[in-house]
Amino acid sequence: MNYKKRTPLILFILGAAIAISAATHDFFLMPEFFYMHKGDKLNMHLLMGDLFVKDTEIPYQPNKTSRFMLYNGSKKIDLTKASKDSTMPVLSYEMINQGQSLIQMTRSYEFSFTSRDAYAEFLNNQGLDKMAEKVKSGNQFRVKEKYTRYLKTLVSVDEAKGDAYQKNLNEDFELILKENPFKKRYGDDMIAVLKFKGKPAALASVGLYIKTTNGNVYTQNLTTSPEGEVTFNLSREGVYLLRSVRIEPTKDKDADYESWWTSYTFPFSSSEELPNTYREFGFGNKH
Repeated sequence: MNYKKRTPLILFILGAAIAISAATHDFFLMPEFFYMHKGDKLNMHLLMGDLFVKDTEIPYQPNKTSRFMLYNGSKKIDLTKASKDSTMPVLSYEMINQGQSLIQMTRSYEFSFTSRDAYAEFLNNQGLDKMAEKVKSGNQFRVKEKYTRYLKTLVSVDEAKGDAYQKNLNEDFELILKENPFKKRYGDDMIAVLKFKGKPAALASVGLYIKTTNGNVYTQNLTTSPEGEVTFNLSREGVYLLRSVRIEPTKDKDADYESWWTSYTFPFSSSEELPNTYREFGFGNKH
């Protein structure tokens, strides 16, 4: 058997598997500490996985990062200048400003090639059954998708003052909190809005995942109102993830479908002892 001839095929299959995984899994930002003090290091991890379970950690990739910013009050800091290629975590940054800070990353658009059946299964998992049937009944062996990711996370330094939580960054696909999670108590409701190209995304699917300090993940499927809003209850202490994906057929010649992914992570605690780190994400224990 000619193993030299097989090697390129094996590498191609391996590369394709990695590309499919990246194209069909959530990305989310996860700081080691949500509650910090002035002078602490913000170590930010970029994680990939499903159902708020870490599968892989992604290093910083400047060629795939079109925007990486920190917002604190009127301050706007370009974090691309603080990160280095291929480092993990993607950021290690000294926090010198008190109050809330919103960290945002936009990944440049990428392309993936997925088998027809695998892409149909992915669409079914997103609740897009009609689109999945169309893919299944097509005569294409592979589906080419163009995808873009928009990620946010919220931290506080010494105090939770400020309104960074509700900052609208005018991205193509964006989740925005309408209320301050640091000011909420156990059992309160929270409201978030989902926007697509500046307009409320009505009747869209939004996933809510809550990871508690014991590692359990509680999930809820939400649907936006005609105003693009979702309401959910702060029923458990832990880390909250809101996520949504929008998929549309495209008339462009460079892809068959286009998808936009958005995620927003933030903490909730109503106790005085704030859980800061989560062993389940590989960041040690809480303190």
